Amino acid sequence: MSASAERAVNPRHLADHSADRRMLMLAAAAIVVGTGGAFGAWVLLKLIAVATNLFWFMRLSTAPVEITDSSVGVLVVVIPVIGSLIIGLMARFGSEKIRGHGIPEAIEAILYGESRLSPKVALLKPLSSAVSIGSGGPFGAEGPIIMTGGAIGSLFAQRFRLSAAERKTLLVAGAAAGMTGIFATPVAAVLLAVEVLLFEWKPRSFVPVVVAVLAALAWRPLLLGVGPLFPFPIVEAEAWWWSAAALGLGALVGLEASLLSALLYRIEDAFHRLPVHWMWWPAIGAVAVGIGGLIDAHVLGAGYGNIQALLDGSLAIRVVLALLVVKALVWLIALGSGTSGGVLAPLLILGGALGYLVGCFLPGPPGFWAMIGMAGIMSGAMRAPLTGALFAVELTGHFGALPHTIAASVGAYAVSVLVMRRSILTEKIARRGRHILQEYTVDPLDFLQAEQIMTPEPATLPGAMSVRDAATFFTERAEHRSYPVVDAEGRLIGLASRSDALRWQVDGGNLQAPIADVLSDASQPFAFRHTPIGEVADLMVETGVGRIPIVEGEDRRVVGILSRHDLLKARSVRRRAELERVRS
Repeated sequence: MSASAERAVNPRHLADHSADRRMLMLAAAAIVVGTGGAFGAWVLLKLIAVATNLFWFMRLSTAPVEITDSSVGVLVVVIPVIGSLIIGLMARFGSEKIRGHGIPEAIEAILYGESRLSPKVALLKPLSSAVSIGSGGPFGAEGPIIMTGGAIGSLFAQRFRLSAAERKTLLVAGAAAGMTGIFATPVAAVLLAVEVLLFEWKPRSFVPVVVAVLAALAWRPLLLGVGPLFPFPIVEAEAWWWSAAALGLGALVGLEASLLSALLYRIEDAFHRLPVHWMWWPAIGAVAVGIGGLIDAHVLGAGYGNIQALLDGSLAIRVVLALLVVKALVWLIALGSGTSGGVLAPLLILGGALGYLVGCFLPGPPGFWAMIGMAGIMSGAMRAPLTGALFAVELTGHFGALPHTIAASVGAYAVSVLVMRRSILTEKIARRGRHILQEYTVDPLDFLQAEQIMTPEPATLPGAMSVRDAATFFTERAEHRSYPVVDAEGRLIGLASRSDALRWQVDGGNLQAPIADVLSDASQPFAFRHTPIGEVADLMVETGVGRIPIVEGEDRRVVGILSRHDLLKARSVRRRAELERVRS
């Protein structure tokens, strides 16, 4: 019996989870990756500050500044174009992977690129994003740091020649650590990893991601300070109808998220029809950014000050309307042009602005409803409801509002999945010809066992049958390609197939010999009753045998046969359970 067969037939090693000691090795590596993600976040924010000071204040400084404090006059139209020209050159002659907001590229690397990211991306992504945001691009730093932190994790894994699955774990760990470094939202970062990036739920990936996030969180007080990023006063909202109102606002924000996604890809299609090289698209889109800056400078840059002002309730309705309309337009046009920058901060502003406006007609301060809108739009746009709910309360420190942010996230999520086929993240990947299913279910191949789908009491061949009779049987009467060969007590001797019969005839050996004497060791794969059918499927792939005998006991008495068709039936059973509706 082959080694592959031995692995498949032994169900004694089954456990609830597939973790082994390498999980501890990955957790140790995650400390290094998490540290890299935290420092990457610090470097990115410093680069953004340097770029902002250079473009808008003509000075070299790392001090954080607001673009709204500058006075450059009509140069507000020119500066974003200069920054976008630089980005176009970096993408053309550096790496095309720096284009876009980072998260779709990270997902694509995970699912289709064996989680390999290059050092060039790790270097150029934060540089290009700093130039983009610093020159007025209406983006956030979260997408770039997810890509940069992911690159740190991927490069670390490649350096030590880890497997593709282990590279994925460290890539996502670096991405979650980077997000924690920027926003100080460890729980939301872990949930983002689970809901958007990992595409699995295993201890091997979950534990290292949490370790990396904790490492980044430990470094953050030294690098960027402590406390929630956007604290603001809040009212107690304990009545049930507050959650009902949050649910309704979430549904409205879900429609907003769907509209934004649809408009984004229409604009991107328009750029693809331009008769110029894509290197020039960011500069063309930056013209709209500059015009938006002339209308209201609040729409320029990452806009973290706008988020704080929305939560504080200190913005005039005119400014909020400008954020909702003008910010949306310049962000969509700039992002559709293929420049470099994140989507999360603009989404928070747009969801917060709509929540603020609706909150003017609801009890409580508008800042509270702005927070609710922020939770909803992150859930609806990114299809990450748990992340959206926790992100909003971690950003503000108001964990008592969690029931309301959950209500808003669910409302937005429900509307989004019904209205939009794909999220703002996965649509970009789908347009490259790749479909992603973001639903996690237990594969029937992983929990069904052989005895549940096998054909019991299968037809067998006696080991005493002569080679001549066996050849005749396969030529004239056989309904299947292979049959178990058993002794007089029904114990498995081996597996005889049509190819075996043809070989016996061609070889011209003793045709009167019993087939038990001529079966090769390689033709004897089998499984036990309680072997998971996923293991049987692996055995079929490894041995090339399409019908596996199922045995019981130490004497290996044949009790069934499991074929490829049986495996397909197992999947169809799950499909019928999803679709068929019957009266009980």
